[in-house]
Amino acid sequence: MRTVAVVGTGLIGTSAALALTGRGLTVHLEDADPDAARTAASLGAGTTEPADGPVDLAIIAVPPALVGKVLADCQRRGLARWYTDVASVKAGPRAEVAALGLDTVHYIGSHPMAGRERSGPLAARADLFEGRPWVLTPTPETDTETLNAALEVVALCGAMPIVMDAAAHDRAVALVSHAPQLLSSLVAARLEHADETAVRLSGQGVRDVTRIAASSPAMWVDILSANAGVVADVLEDLAADLGDTVTALRALQGADEGERRAGAAGIEAVMRRGNSGQARIPGKHGAPPTRYETVAVVLGDQPGELGRLFGEVGAAGVNIEDVDIEHSSGQQVGFVQLSVAPAAVKPLTATLRAHGWSVRD
Repeated sequence: MRTVAVVGTGLIGTSAALALTGRGLTVHLEDADPDAARTAASLGAGTTEPADGPVDLAIIAVPPALVGKVLADCQRRGLARWYTDVASVKAGPRAEVAALGLDTVHYIGSHPMAGRERSGPLAARADLFEGRPWVLTPTPETDTETLNAALEVVALCGAMPIVMDAAAHDRAVALVSHAPQLLSSLVAARLEHADETAVRLSGQGVRDVTRIAASSPAMWVDILSANAGVVADVLEDLAADLGDTVTALRALQGADEGERRAGAAGIEAVMRRGNSGQARIPGKHGAPPTRYETVAVVLGDQPGELGRLFGEVGAAGVNIEDVDIEHSSGQQVGFVQLSVAPAAVKPLTATLRAHGWSVRD
């Protein structure tokens, strides 16, 4: 593969274009908003000049509701030999493509499981898809060359291909992406009119839960409109669990000892179910879940401190698996929580303390 057209230069389209140009491919950029395409081009994602003839592959990076319309236009123009879309919902666009009578032999639906709470070309990153799953949803009509072209793009972007049925994909993303987005927004919405004193107490827990609540509402209306029924099913089940949890909490306040024991058992049960579910989330690069331990370091709010810390951890021969930074309210310090292999905790703690770092027990 040598040439690609990216139609839609938002976060996903521009990130794919950056990754592909970085691998030496020629990428032609299109967008309904010419300014967005020019912005992507200025970032090094490709060129806004049209291709001389059909490119090898066209990546359609538009909202789910527009996939059929844009694919029809691209195929009418003979833009590419093969086509894929990267919309986050698959069954609806597939049905529309079929209803429009479009060429489904040279088209395959796909969805890279990556994103950010920010949108638009300026939020794009060439490494956005590194190590991330990228779902492909071929149909019986999809020919081998089309599938191979999509697999090549996935590999060039550093992602891991996963072949799924479109409806199964939509059920899966409702559970692991769409419902969590709404739950994050619902929790964050409780803060909108909360007392200022309460909001100032916010720590890392509420920051973690509400991080994706900063996402674009307009973008998510497009996504959820295409998968509304399935997401509603997930939330309905969750609402039932929430109702049981409320009942258990009320019981904890009861006067009867047996009632309180039942309430405690209910809360413990939901927490244990949460432990089990969280433990199933894949680890780094899609590997089986791995248990890490945390080394918490007090960090002064001065330029270069974080870099100095990372440098000394690296010099100690320890790999940082994950990192969280929590700022202390009212003080010019923060707490850096380094997730490392359990065997590395004691030697790393000793090394950091020897170099003058304050490590919390």
